[in-house]
Amino acid sequence: MTRGIWTRRIGTTAVATAAVTAMAVPAGAQAATATAPSAGTSTVATAASTAAADVDYDTWQADCQAVMDQALPYLKQRIAATKPGEKQAVVLDIDNTTLETDFGFSYPQPANQPVLDVAEYAQDHGVSLFFVTARPGIIASFTDYNLDHVGYQVSGLYVRGFLDLFKDVAAYKTAQRVDIEKKGYTIIANIGNSATDLSGGHAEKTFKLPDYDGQLS
Repeated sequence: MTRGIWTRRIGTTAVATAAVTAMAVPAGAQAATATAPSAGTSTVATAASTAAADVDYDTWQADCQAVMDQALPYLKQRIAATKPGEKQAVVLDIDNTTLETDFGFSYPQPANQPVLDVAEYAQDHGVSLFFVTARPGIIASFTDYNLDHVGYQVSGLYVRGFLDLFKDVAAYKTAQRVDIEKKGYTIIANIGNSATDLSGGHAEKTFKLPDYDGQLS
């Protein structure tokens, strides 16, 4: 599929499963883990108002970049203000947040570059990256390899086990952030493209990427 044209939604699990079935992981691939006050979610109005049917790859990338242009200055300031002994973390969704899930069928899936740029700044400055996804556990190793392959340093990957499949997605993702906090991390930012990625608190600040009224998984 040409990236410049987006025609329809591709289901997250379907894409991931198809990629796993069609392509083997390259040789040598390895499988890659203070309650914070809540703050406002950063959004871009133009992204939210764009009709999904009219959105192509370049528009999506521009809209993602607009949000990350807000995230990076915040992270620079927050990282500079790290308290002694504080372990900082950023939590990220995967599909159409860290990876370009709905804009092609390749495996490994490409990184969403605006998000990768921000993640690389964070990880280069000692911030741990945790990935919380609704993807099923059966493809955890393939997902972990994909993230590592495109440049993310994975401190933790949370995928849904069998029992999690019956839980509300927002509640499931909130519980994973609670678990990260229990490991002693302060979640300074939470980045995702769906309300279920960001609701429930347990992050100092949230950044919402466009999903165009739910058309992107």
